[in-house]
Amino acid sequence: MLFHSAYGLRPAVHEAADRLRAAGHEVVVPDLYEGETAETVEDGMVIKERIGRDELLKRAITAAAPYSDRGLVYAGFSLGGSLAQNLALADDKARGLLLLHGTSDIADDAAADDLPVQLHVADPDPFEPHDWLNAWYLRMRRAGADVEVFRYGGAGHIFTDPELPDYDKEAAEATWRVALGFLASL
Repeated sequence: MLFHSAYGLRPAVHEAADRLRAAGHEVVVPDLYEGETAETVEDGMVIKERIGRDELLKRAITAAAPYSDRGLVYAGFSLGGSLAQNLALADDKARGLLLLHGTSDIADDAAADDLPVQLHVADPDPFEPHDWLNAWYLRMRRAGADVEVFRYGGAGHIFTDPELPDYDKEAAEATWRVALGFLASL
């Protein structure tokens, strides 16, 4: 299950899904914005706020529900990573969590018994500052997750999207190499 960023379901998300499919994975890519896309992160945040976090989470749950009995790997870009994390931590059949450019709060009583988690993030990242990531890592570990964090110095926030100014080809290719290895291990 691959969730898009605040930019919406753009070509880069479909390209990422195709890359995962080429490696032998079944990938579902829901459109949580129902056809809307944004040209800038600011426009994306306007769409996100208009829809609302609760409604986005409801749409993500609805998209994942038909597949959850099979044991999903949840993945997402930035905002989509945040949603993927929430679903993975609530799904005791989740097989893994791949976070690209984004995390979410973690409830004090969260349990992720040995859930494999991999995070790829820019360093520094204005949306995922060091203090936040350090606290996030410790809370995920305390919840029982098996967490790996990969930081990419000098890359922009959503550095895997070739259509955005954040794009960093070297960091993106490194991310995909590591992420594909992670998914193959599940």
